[in-house]
Amino acid sequence: MLRLLLRPLAPGIIKVYNRIHQNHTIQISLHPSSDNSSSMAVSEIGLVGLAVMGQNMALNIAEKGFPISVYNRSHDKTEAAVKRAQKEGLGEKLRGYESVKDFVASLQKPRRVIILVKAGAPVDQTIDALCEYMEPGDIIIDGGNEWYENTEKRTAKVSQKGILYMGMGVSGGEEGARRGPSMMPGGSPEAYTHIKSIVEKVAAQVDDGPCVMYIGGGGAGNFVKMVHNGIEYGDMQLISEAYDVLRTLGGLTNEELAAVFKEWNQGELKSFLVEISSIIVNKPDDQGQGYLVDKIVDQTGSKGTGKWTVQQAAELAVAGPTMASALDARYLSALKGERVAASKVFESCVQPGPVAGVDKAQLIADVRAALYASKVCSYAQGMNIIKAKSLEKKWNVDLGGLARIWKGGCIIRAQFLDRIRQAYERNTELPSLLVDPEFAKELAAAEGAWRRVAALAITHGVPIPSMTSSLSYFDTYRREKLPANLVQAQRDFFGSHTYQRFDKEGWFHTVWDDTFGSADSITTSGYVV
Repeated sequence: MLRLLLRPLAPGIIKVYNRIHQNHTIQISLHPSSDNSSSMAVSEIGLVGLAVMGQNMALNIAEKGFPISVYNRSHDKTEAAVKRAQKEGLGEKLRGYESVKDFVASLQKPRRVIILVKAGAPVDQTIDALCEYMEPGDIIIDGGNEWYENTEKRTAKVSQKGILYMGMGVSGGEEGARRGPSMMPGGSPEAYTHIKSIVEKVAAQVDDGPCVMYIGGGGAGNFVKMVHNGIEYGDMQLISEAYDVLRTLGGLTNEELAAVFKEWNQGELKSFLVEISSIIVNKPDDQGQGYLVDKIVDQTGSKGTGKWTVQQAAELAVAGPTMASALDARYLSALKGERVAASKVFESCVQPGPVAGVDKAQLIADVRAALYASKVCSYAQGMNIIKAKSLEKKWNVDLGGLARIWKGGCIIRAQFLDRIRQAYERNTELPSLLVDPEFAKELAAAEGAWRRVAALAITHGVPIPSMTSSLSYFDTYRREKLPANLVQAQRDFFGSHTYQRFDKEGWFHTVWDDTFGSADSITTSGYVV
């Protein structure tokens, strides 16, 4: 028996569907019964862009009970989404459309459309296509990894037509999009009131609520997601360094590494990334002997959000060495050919390898403490970047609330995020997580292990750039007096940049050595640092 699924169609359009049943192809033409577009507004929300993330997000929305219309420029992806919805029993909630006009007409007012397409020009093209049919009061939400200033430009552009705009960070990958991501919407507060009930059900759920909150105006949502990704870079690099020290210097096998990560995931390091690391290191190679991770080429790619985060840290004059070193590690990993050649040039130097007589249990405990302390530093840097931008743009981002919505659904979800939330609730003016009483106590306790791991790795030629950057960040931040006085004196010497004194008020300049010329000649020489 042949069964056909008929679904509502937009007015004025004849759609032709082919359905294949055994060896027979049946062509059906469906004609609309009415030209009344309002009667065809059947969906509460729409989604454009049906690659894996978009398709999974659409199914998630449908599963939560919200009728949704979907559209993709290449219609085969729309058909694939519709078929999958039918297969998962969601066919009544998800409808696909072949044209933007029909898609927009299918939405209840105010129309709400989520865009999940590639950042840049494709977003602008999609917005232009939607705006041709959308009306004042309608809402566009960009859910991609977009540069925050682009979001602010688009907000201004569509506002000329009375359309509301939001940039919404979405984290959790493919699985998160389907089962519940962490969502970071920013932009029009009025628009958020119209999507709040939907995103609160679609987002991941944790013990204290849905993993979504309004972040702030303008490009706040995109900016916060960008920094989330920068923190993610740091987390991943730190875990890889822990893995390298234990494997290379401790001589741990893949089975032992899996057990270590699994144990760590029961305590203060409990997180999605530690959990998946325990699975990855123990995955057999189904195309050969040994373990799959050992066959993967040691080159790490990137898509730009980590770079943006480091650039913004520099623009804001906020130190972010853990994230910066993680980004540099990716760049160096890409130089595979050069690294192979360099390894031969420096064969006479210290070569990494198992340390004779190493106490494995002690090393595991030390690396655990070093990883945790470094992780605290990384999150402190990320929160400070967000805080600085929030102050500059007057976004009023709730850092404690942000830690809460990162507890579930997203890639950096971790148990200790709840403690970060508590830290900011204890002190909303906290200058750094490092000086929160609870975290400060833990960092002091971890110091010895942290230094032992750094010394061991450096002595035996194992690079741990993010761990050592984190340790140096900690040491620099907690030191009352730094050698910056010499640097400032150098700047005054060659550039007349002046300096301050401990014993007198004001700014001072010194002609340090007459043989180098007058202060004027130094200033106009063009050297400014």
